[in-house]
Amino acid sequence: MRLLVGRIGRAHGILGEATIEVRSDEPEKRFAVGAQLQSDEHGVLRISSGRVHNGTLLLGFTGYTDRNQVEKLRNTLLYAEVDIDQEGENANDYHVLQLIGCSAYLESGELFGEVTDVINLPGQHLLTIKTPTHESLVPFVHQLVPSIDVKARRIVVIPPDIRGATS
Repeated sequence: MRLLVGRIGRAHGILGEATIEVRSDEPEKRFAVGAQLQSDEHGVLRISSGRVHNGTLLLGFTGYTDRNQVEKLRNTLLYAEVDIDQEGENANDYHVLQLIGCSAYLESGELFGEVTDVINLPGQHLLTIKTPTHESLVPFVHQLVPSIDVKARRIVVIPPDIRGATS
């Protein structure tokens, strides 16, 4: 699957580097030297160099050797081919696209709703679940999401807004 992983920002210096707005949770993998990224405007871009400067990722691309060439890449969206069905490094790694569209059930087995989004916050992720009457935000932690079966597209949740009502 083609996933958005970044956006090229302004040129940096005179040697053909550009700032990168990272939109990936695996930047060390997606932006490694030699990696190929796709863009709609410029086709395949191969990364020739990479470094972090003052907290900003800087990348160089094969064939783009000066500031003027790199400036033409500004605002280009970068995509990577990702196999979302590939297992993560541990059993609790899930890709956002594996979760969106899953049915969310309560521990009782009652259908609660459908996962429509995953909100990435600095402290934790939140599942957005659309129920017949409202949207519910459920922190994506084991205590509130005790079971996930990606292949069956089924998640068991304990929504905080009804947690006290069942106790």
